[in-house]
Amino acid sequence: MSQSLVLNATYEPLCVVSSRRALLLVLDDKAEMVSITGGVFRAARVRLPEPSVVRLSRYVKVPYRARVALNRRAVFARDGHRCQYCGASAENIDHVVPRSRGGTHAWDNVVAACRPCNTRKRDHLLEESGMKLKRMPVAPRERTWVIVASGSVRPDWEPYIGSAVAGLSA
Repeated sequence: MSQSLVLNATYEPLCVVSSRRALLLVLDDKAEMVSITGGVFRAARVRLPEPSVVRLSRYVKVPYRARVALNRRAVFARDGHRCQYCGASAENIDHVVPRSRGGTHAWDNVVAACRPCNTRKRDHLLEESGMKLKRMPVAPRERTWVIVASGSVRPDWEPYIGSAVAGLSA
């Protein structure tokens, strides 16, 4: 089943829902279609376009700032599935300061790494291994990281979550 991006009334990304759920929001006048996929929902007497992006009619206040869980998928999404030491395709996660040396399992200490770099670094500090990071790890700040970390981002979503997508390719 296809997915749709749901925007707040202010065009702020809120979540990703099934296209069917997005269509129901539009039919209930709770949202308007901003973009369509080209697909069609069919009923006995009507054909409706499949929504790709919908915007809520009323502003929804988000009661808390969502935190992105620290897991492999989210680290790979943040780092663009690239090794932060050599730029190759990443297969593992690596603790910059090894846990055996007092490093924490936190966003600012975990990076994506390829197998050879992860093996080469082992439980050494960066200075000891002679390796350098391409980019220092940071915790995701925007709510859109939740969307990006949950799966692929369709091209027609990029204008609404562009800052998160741009952060992946940097």
